[in-house]
Amino acid sequence: MGKTVAPYSWVIDQQQQAWADFRRALRKEDQAYFDLVFDAARKHTPSGVAQSAVWPMEAILLANLIELHKALARLQAKPEEGPGAPPNAE
Repeated sequence: MGKTVAPYSWVIDQQQQAWADFRRALRKEDQAYFDLVFDAARKHTPSGVAQSAVWPMEAILLANLIELHKALARLQAKPEEGPGAPPNAE
């Protein structure tokens, strides 16, 4: 029989637990951002499953880079508001 592969959501949870000491050593405000790294990875679960990475942190970090690029693109797409421009001016 073939090798059983753990569900990718479990892999993400295992990685998060493996880095728990690192999280505890972070400042409180940074711990929330640490949690967001794994939340972003969960948004890309199908991609992680397709990759079946030997090192799951690679897929987790790549998912985060994608989310950061999406956020940056959204910020860049917003029109610049000058100092005297009213909010939502059309």
